[in-house]
Amino acid sequence: MLTYQAMYKFLDAGVHAEVLDFPGVMTCAKDLPEARRLLASALVDMAETCLLQGESLPRPEPACTHPEADLEEPIHLLLTAASHVHMIPEITAA
Repeated sequence: MLTYQAMYKFLDAGVHAEVLDFPGVMTCAKDLPEARRLLASALVDMAETCLLQGESLPRPEPACTHPEADLEEPIHLLLTAASHVHMIPEITAA
């Protein structure tokens, strides 16, 4: 499990949410519970995309902070691996 740093900024139109130490992971929502849910989903999507492209995940920086954040808290990333086996019919030599 990797633990990143989430930040939330409360705006008139809702909540801006961002993972500070995982570039590109951000979202907006109408309230904090929805922002937390959407941010967690965005974090998983970005992590899976990085891995599928052969890229490493950013190293968590626990001391990462943002001066305009109204709330900062840890966000945990737990990925599971699955194996898929595809059987190809054996080709016989003629």
